[in-house]
Amino acid sequence: MTSFGIWGIIPPLLAIVLAFITKDVIVSLFLGILSGTLIVAGGNPALALMNLSDLLATALADGWNIRIFLFCALLGALIGMMSRTGAAASFGRWASAKLKTGTGAQFMTFLFGIIIFIDDYFNSLTVGTVMRPISDKTNVSRAKLSFIIDSTAAPVCILAPISSWVVTVMSIVRDSEGFSLLNMSPLEFFVRAIPYNLYALGVLLFVLLIIFTKRDFGPMRAAEQRAQTGTLYNAEKYGSVSADIAERAGSSAQPVDMLFPIVLLIAAALVFFPVTTWMNTVDGETVTSFGQAVSILSLGDAFKNTDASVALFYAIIFTIFGTYIYYLARRLLTLSETGEALRDGIKSMVPALIILSMAWTIGMIIKSAPADGGLGLGTFLSEIVVNNRFPISVIPVIVFFLSAVISFATGTSWGTFSIMIPIVMPIVTGLAQAADMSQTTLVNEAFIAISAVIGGAVFGDHASPISDTTILSSTGANCPHLEHVATQMPYAIFVAICSGVGFLIGGLVQNIFFAWLSLLAVMAVGLTILPKRYTAQ
Repeated sequence: MTSFGIWGIIPPLLAIVLAFITKDVIVSLFLGILSGTLIVAGGNPALALMNLSDLLATALADGWNIRIFLFCALLGALIGMMSRTGAAASFGRWASAKLKTGTGAQFMTFLFGIIIFIDDYFNSLTVGTVMRPISDKTNVSRAKLSFIIDSTAAPVCILAPISSWVVTVMSIVRDSEGFSLLNMSPLEFFVRAIPYNLYALGVLLFVLLIIFTKRDFGPMRAAEQRAQTGTLYNAEKYGSVSADIAERAGSSAQPVDMLFPIVLLIAAALVFFPVTTWMNTVDGETVTSFGQAVSILSLGDAFKNTDASVALFYAIIFTIFGTYIYYLARRLLTLSETGEALRDGIKSMVPALIILSMAWTIGMIIKSAPADGGLGLGTFLSEIVVNNRFPISVIPVIVFFLSAVISFATGTSWGTFSIMIPIVMPIVTGLAQAADMSQTTLVNEAFIAISAVIGGAVFGDHASPISDTTILSSTGANCPHLEHVATQMPYAIFVAICSGVGFLIGGLVQNIFFAWLSLLAVMAVGLTILPKRYTAQ
């Protein structure tokens, strides 16, 4: 038996439906996993719970997974240290002296959001804390500020190789059935698929166009018009905001103190990506030294064949140690404060770590063959689609909007990744093989299909009112949450429509150039018409 047939659809479907109802992705994923183990166990609840425990342990016992798990936890620890120093407020004071216009303040918010790409939570809160006084001074509405923050949180995190988001996606992609047919590492897959991530890149482009053309429309246009009169948010319609959080008293932090850990993490990762490959090449027989490994394996190949989990784990360890010494030397933190900051940072990552563990586990139960304790759903769906000659060209646009609906309803992209990627990968690779496509075409089809899943998931995290990132963006900007949701929604939906057209055309012609051409054409038409026709108050 290669699969449990249609029964395999129950775990992901149950997880999706429960997420719609409960808005709790952790419980939904857990019950989805439990339903799968119940099916495998023939309805025996005791055996199902034991199998569930074994699957969780197996997921974390994997070398890649446990390093990614620890990377995310230690990333939270680094964020905890950075948050304690008062460096963000110092950077804000420095920037406010340089910026005199609303356009400049908005562009600086955008750039700052690009810089803080390692984690969306840290991005939302830090950028908001830094840029809010500057935006207020230049009469930028709190709604516009929170929109820019939100648009450079999840979309940026899914594009940068050194982020908790990307390593999560790479781990799920790596374990998906059919990935081995692509003949590449997870890191290479991610890097080469970046141009296909239409929604994330499209959002960033849209933000820049809105900043410099000032072609706002809908509720955002009304918010910006009110801001010019000094009314930065609509308290009458959406309620008041909380009081501003006072910065740390007596902090001597400088702007460079906030940039130091980020630059150090990037530098460490760039070093360890090739170094770990060269280290692993030394086998003591054919390659006996590190120098010999460097001489026989080029820098490009070393990057291409790296184990990203090892490189990033080394990088975060070195970064925390270096930042710890730096902050102590600068007298920004005491020993006791550092310990508290590390603990608080790790605690902030606990929900994400639980979701990550659940994501790996439901992925295992979905994709594994019955002989390995799974349901074989990927094999079943792939066989159905291949046998019925389902057109591979429309899969990207279908999975984009399906992932968008799931992510929007649940408020999480990570749960969407874990549900959709293990399903889509075997379908796409199976169809490509059945159509006797070339290796290049197979790879391109996988790029655009998985990018469609990622894009749809990022849309939901970006736009959903129950998304953590959306909530933290309005919190960081000190904007009424409902005003942020109401003003951002038309923008996010517009970019999603543009991206959907791009995925449709790209899938039909199997060419990323035409996908982008169609996306840009729809965006240009929309920005010409909507500011004139859509002026909601």
